[in-house]
Amino acid sequence: MDLKAKLRHVMDFPREGIDFIDITTVLQDADAFREALEKMRMKIDNMGDFDLIVGPESRGFVFGAPLAYILGKGFVPIRKKGKLPYKTIKAEYQLEYGTDVLEMHEDAVKPGQKVIIIDDLLATGGTTESNIKLVTELGGKVAGIVYFIELTFLNGRDKLKGYNVESIVQF
Repeated sequence: MDLKAKLRHVMDFPREGIDFIDITTVLQDADAFREALEKMRMKIDNMGDFDLIVGPESRGFVFGAPLAYILGKGFVPIRKKGKLPYKTIKAEYQLEYGTDVLEMHEDAVKPGQKVIIIDDLLATGGTTESNIKLVTELGGKVAGIVYFIELTFLNGRDKLKGYNVESIVQF
């Protein structure tokens, strides 16, 4: 299945000059969503043993939680500031169109646990850098990172050297 063809481009969202790649067209197509998850699972299978899947708000939840279920692993959400109910650690990061703060519960990852980070899109790598910072601050190890989409022209992989990074669809 050509998952790239299933994606919708929305120009000038969330601000002028941004070509937003909309994954909702894949999510609403049961066969395409299943195919995306299966291809991501196959990438994870090649990353070795791990304990948890970590996914940032909100589209990391969309792919990360079902993959955790499929693989029989726990899922750790990383959320925007002020959204988690328990004690958190924080990381500020750069978006391609601004800055934000992400948080994770301080007891979400135990020292030595290996995690796979799952997200919908690799752009500049800023969100993933903050995810890595949160995981490693708690003593976790990043065993791999899997994206549904990668914007190769933004060179986000450059910020992730030394990590096993995979993507399904590239632009």
